[in-house]
Amino acid sequence: AVQLVESGGGSVQAGGSLRLSCDASNYTGSRYCMGWFRQPPGKEREKVATIYASGGTYYADPVKGRFSISRDNAKNALYLQMNSLKLEDTAMYYCAADCLVWDGGFNVGSWGQGTQVTVSS
Repeated sequence: AVQLVESGGGSVQAGGSLRLSCDASNYTGSRYCMGWFRQPPGKEREKVATIYASGGTYYADPVKGRFSISRDNAKNALYLQMNSLKLEDTAMYYCAADCLVWDGGFNVGSWGQGTQVTVSS
């Protein structure tokens, strides 16, 4: 059964905003690190943002200052607020849990199925 379920994707014009949500209520693994990753068309999956049980966060350079990750432990939910969207933000966005990120790489234990974000001019 799918344990991480994304929603909130869609089409938006450049400069607009979207808020992605991830329902993790059925997820039974480690929640220490949860995050968002994305895979642009024709490219490899990449880090976007992660948030830790301590409240600490990580943002990839391309989204710093524009995206904000948050989690609501009571609702078992993860969010990604995306502002000032750019054409290059077009990608399939994936919710992830049990994650580990480092310079140049990452490892993820559980993935959602993804939600498409398309930014147009």
